[in-house]
Amino acid sequence: MDILRFATAGSVDDGKSTLIGRLLYDTKTAFSDQIDAVEKVSRERGDEHVNLALLTDGLRAEREQGITIDVAYRYFATPKRKFIIADTPGHVQYTRNMVTGASTADLALVLVDARKGIVEQSRRHAFLATLLQVPHIVLCVNKMDLVDYSEEVYQRIHEEFTAFAAKLRVPDLTVIPVSAIHGENVVTRSENMPWYDGPSLLHHLENVHVASDRNLIDVRFPVQYVIRPQSDEWHDYRGYAGTVAGGSIRKGDDVMVLPSGFTTKVKAVETADGEIDEAYPPMSVTIRLEDDIDVSRGDMICRPQNRPHVAQDVDAMICWMDETTPFRVGAKYAIKHTTRTARTIVKDLNYRLDINSLHRDEAATTLTLNEIGRVRLRTTVPLMCDEYSRNRSTGGFVLIDEATNRTVAAGMITEAV
Repeated sequence: MDILRFATAGSVDDGKSTLIGRLLYDTKTAFSDQIDAVEKVSRERGDEHVNLALLTDGLRAEREQGITIDVAYRYFATPKRKFIIADTPGHVQYTRNMVTGASTADLALVLVDARKGIVEQSRRHAFLATLLQVPHIVLCVNKMDLVDYSEEVYQRIHEEFTAFAAKLRVPDLTVIPVSAIHGENVVTRSENMPWYDGPSLLHHLENVHVASDRNLIDVRFPVQYVIRPQSDEWHDYRGYAGTVAGGSIRKGDDVMVLPSGFTTKVKAVETADGEIDEAYPPMSVTIRLEDDIDVSRGDMICRPQNRPHVAQDVDAMICWMDETTPFRVGAKYAIKHTTRTARTIVKDLNYRLDINSLHRDEAATTLTLNEIGRVRLRTTVPLMCDEYSRNRSTGGFVLIDEATNRTVAAGMITEAV
């Protein structure tokens, strides 16, 4: 079975955690002792219904305030597909947490409260999802029970969000009316909304096509580890382990190793279970080459006629994540890109982006917590990279403060200079 990774997004109290709790509850994925504990806490708090949000909100501060702060990862499966859910916060001060959760997602689930309609945070999270190149977006109009299952309310929100999404060039948008607390249109179709003829949320999640979203054209294999056993039986063995970031790799393929530029052929593609015919994203494999050439961690295996950019100057969009020190021109950081680590200096801040109005502030000189801007970086060693829009694995990176070892920014390469 394939895996669908999806992240929730939306404003505070739109019901993101409740919706995930309902998915876990109705698909019989939550353990009975978890459900018993949630029912007990709900009774003690005097809640009218079983508070399914408690299945994901694990921090004490989250339960006390009724909000999500940390990114909670939950797993469940149906006979058709496995799912990894990232329940991300709605508060504006936790934008960095939302970026973290959505960075690996195949689909973003944006919730809106049917009573409030599209609010600033709805637009903010939809923009962040498109900035992070999440290929599928589902707008869930939640709490339909509180507007008497009104088709008119649903259509107004549908039209407003569709018009906004057109500016963001969303490749695939689906709108579903739901009531998470009652489980309507979540796992099964709702009888209270006969005017809606689309699928339930779970049916859409099970059937959305994500295999074509992966880049199967550009072969990209960042070397993570060189396997060189020190035993008599395996003294001739030399393998290069890593995760396939793009394309498909087969035995006999012509390949090039960057940055050295040496060319050779693939001798074998192996996993823990033995040799396989083909590797593709996101498989973790070991590649053996026919020639003994110099290959080390951080190098990139690709096709001779289809190479990534090899550049020391890159333009990128970054989300600043450090709450103590602002981003500034001239600062030096460590950069982690695929399996390569280098040092980098900030050459320029082109503009700061207001993600509510999409206005570019070209006079900005710094970025503070949760702010997004376009920057130019110069690295000490070349990066083998692609534009983030072409390959999320080879186009993404993080910046690290070497003094504190904190991750201070997440970045998406827009252009290799």
